[in-house]
Amino acid sequence: MSNYIDIDHVGTVLREEFMEPLNLSMNALARAIGVPANYIHGIVHGTRGISAAIDLRLTRYFGLSQGYFLRIQTHYDMVLASRNITDAELAKIMPLDRPANGSLNVAVM
Repeated sequence: MSNYIDIDHVGTVLREEFMEPLNLSMNALARAIGVPANYIHGIVHGTRGISAAIDLRLTRYFGLSQGYFLRIQTHYDMVLASRNITDAELAKIMPLDRPANGSLNVAVM
Protein backbone atom coordinates (compact mmCIF):
# COMPACT_ATOMS: atom_id res chain seq x y z
CA MET A 1 0.00 0.00 0.00
CA SER A 2 1.31 3.42 -0.96
CA ASN A 3 1.31 6.49 1.28
CA TYR A 4 1.13 8.74 -1.77
CA ILE A 5 -1.85 10.77 -2.83
CA ASP A 6 -2.67 10.37 -6.51
CA ILE A 7 -1.67 13.37 -8.57
CA ASP A 8 -3.23 14.11 -11.93
CA HIS A 9 -1.14 14.33 -15.08
CA VAL A 10 -1.59 17.61 -16.92
CA GLY A 11 -3.42 15.67 -19.64
CA THR A 12 -6.07 14.61 -17.14
CA VAL A 13 -6.58 18.25 -16.17
CA LEU A 14 -6.76 19.27 -19.82
CA ARG A 15 -9.32 16.59 -20.60
CA GLU A 16 -11.52 16.85 -17.48
CA GLU A 17 -11.43 20.60 -16.85
CA PHE A 18 -11.35 21.94 -20.39
CA MET A 19 -12.12 19.46 -23.15
CA GLU A 20 -15.01 17.50 -21.63
CA PRO A 21 -17.01 20.52 -20.42
CA LEU A 22 -16.69 22.05 -23.90
CA ASN A 23 -17.35 18.73 -25.65
CA LEU A 24 -14.05 19.30 -27.45
CA SER A 25 -12.40 16.33 -29.16
CA MET A 26 -8.65 15.80 -29.30
CA ASN A 27 -8.70 16.31 -33.06
CA ALA A 28 -10.71 19.53 -32.81
CA LEU A 29 -8.35 20.92 -30.17
CA ALA A 30 -5.30 19.96 -32.22
CA ARG A 31 -6.73 21.72 -35.29
CA ALA A 32 -7.67 24.79 -33.27
CA ILE A 33 -4.16 25.26 -31.89
CA GLY A 34 -2.28 24.12 -34.99
CA VAL A 35 -0.53 20.98 -33.77
CA PRO A 36 -0.64 17.34 -34.87
CA ALA A 37 -3.45 15.37 -33.23
CA ASN A 38 -0.95 12.87 -31.82
CA TYR A 39 0.48 15.65 -29.60
CA ILE A 40 -2.88 16.19 -27.92
CA HIS A 41 -3.54 12.44 -27.82
CA GLY A 42 -0.22 11.87 -26.04
CA ILE A 43 -0.86 14.65 -23.52
CA VAL A 44 -4.41 13.53 -22.77
CA HIS A 45 -3.30 9.90 -22.33
CA GLY A 46 -0.34 10.82 -20.13
CA THR A 47 2.42 9.68 -22.49
CA ARG A 48 3.57 13.18 -23.43
CA GLY A 49 4.18 16.22 -21.29
CA ILE A 50 3.43 19.85 -21.98
CA SER A 51 6.13 21.89 -23.68
CA ALA A 52 6.40 25.67 -23.50
CA ALA A 53 5.21 25.90 -27.11
CA ILE A 54 2.12 23.78 -26.44
CA ASP A 55 1.42 25.76 -23.26
CA LEU A 56 1.45 29.01 -25.25
CA ARG A 57 -0.99 27.59 -27.76
CA LEU A 58 -3.33 26.08 -25.15
CA THR A 59 -3.36 29.14 -22.92
CA ARG A 60 -4.07 31.40 -25.89
CA TYR A 61 -6.93 29.15 -27.00
CA PHE A 62 -8.51 28.81 -23.55
CA GLY A 63 -7.86 32.44 -22.51
CA LEU A 64 -5.55 31.55 -19.63
CA SER A 65 -2.34 33.11 -18.37
CA GLN A 66 0.79 31.85 -20.08
CA GLY A 67 2.42 29.06 -18.13
CA TYR A 68 -0.82 27.65 -16.71
CA PHE A 69 -0.32 24.15 -18.10
CA LEU A 70 3.46 24.28 -17.65
CA ARG A 71 3.03 24.94 -13.93
CA ILE A 72 0.81 21.86 -13.64
CA GLN A 73 3.37 19.84 -15.62
CA THR A 74 6.27 21.08 -13.46
CA HIS A 75 4.40 20.27 -10.25
CA TYR A 76 3.62 16.78 -11.54
CA ASP A 77 7.26 16.23 -12.54
CA MET A 78 8.55 17.44 -9.16
CA VAL A 79 6.17 15.18 -7.24
CA LEU A 80 7.25 12.17 -9.28
CA ALA A 81 10.93 13.05 -8.89
CA SER A 82 10.57 13.48 -5.13
CA ARG A 83 8.99 10.05 -4.95
CA ASN A 84 11.80 8.46 -6.97
CA ILE A 85 14.83 10.12 -5.39
CA THR A 86 15.40 8.88 -1.86
CA ASP A 87 16.52 10.97 1.09
CA ALA A 88 19.62 8.75 1.23
CA GLU A 89 20.49 9.67 -2.37
CA LEU A 90 20.06 13.37 -1.65
CA ALA A 91 22.13 13.09 1.54
CA LYS A 92 25.11 11.96 -0.56
CA ILE A 93 25.14 15.32 -2.35
CA MET A 94 27.33 17.84 -0.59
CA PRO A 95 25.97 21.40 -0.87
CA LEU A 96 28.24 23.92 -2.55
CA ASP A 97 30.30 26.03 -0.15
CA ARG A 98 29.44 29.65 -0.87
CA PRO A 99 31.74 32.60 -0.32
CA ALA A 100 31.04 34.69 2.79
CA ASN A 101 29.05 37.21 0.75
CA GLY A 102 26.79 34.42 -0.55
CA SER A 103 27.46 35.30 -4.19
CA LEU A 104 27.98 32.56 -6.74
CA ASN A 105 29.14 34.97 -9.47
CA VAL A 106 27.15 33.19 -12.13
CA ALA A 107 26.45 34.69 -15.52
CA VAL A 108 22.77 35.26 -16.17
CA MET A 109 21.59 34.56 -19.70
